[in-house]
Amino acid sequence: MDLTQGTFREKSDRAKKMMLWFGMISILMTFAGLTSAYVVSKTRPDWLQDFALPGAFLVSTVFILLSSVTFHFAKKNIETGQRQAGSILLLVTLLLAIAFVVSQFYGFSQVIAEGYYFTGAQSTVTTSFLYAITVAHLAHVAAGILVLLVVIYNHFKEKYGPGQTLGLELAVTFWHFLDLLWVYLILFFYFFR
Repeated sequence: MDLTQGTFREKSDRAKKMMLWFGMISILMTFAGLTSAYVVSKTRPDWLQDFALPGAFLVSTVFILLSSVTFHFAKKNIETGQRQAGSILLLVTLLLAIAFVVSQFYGFSQVIAEGYYFTGAQSTVTTSFLYAITVAHLAHVAAGILVLLVVIYNHFKEKYGPGQTLGLELAVTFWHFLDLLWVYLILFFYFFR
């Protein structure tokens, strides 16, 4: 397909999709660098060999996976003109996203309760990496929640409908990306102790 062909709207839509992919690839590269540094640091003598992930991080994984499912079905309902079902699923997605964030902070409180901090005398390189990587992901989830709020606002303003869902499509793609990124991170932390 020739990218220079089509109407102004078609070219604009392609450009927006391409910019989203560039953004997601740059985020992915950031986390590839962070997890690579984690792997290299495992050889340090002060690395915690017996550190276990808090259970709250596993619970948060369930929340973010469910939120991707509800966001997907919200998009499908909106595309077919089922606005009420789409509205309910968008709100459920928002609640699940908030539950993800809350469970992440609960996981941090569990790490702190075990006596591990991000910095200072009671920190370790192991837990500092855990904090840095998960907080970086949380920052991107916060951006995803803002995008979700914009989608909810636009949905209630009836800006989406059959054939007019670009903003919704971009938001769902970004949310699924954040979901897969978290699944990668939780598996990474689980298998690379």
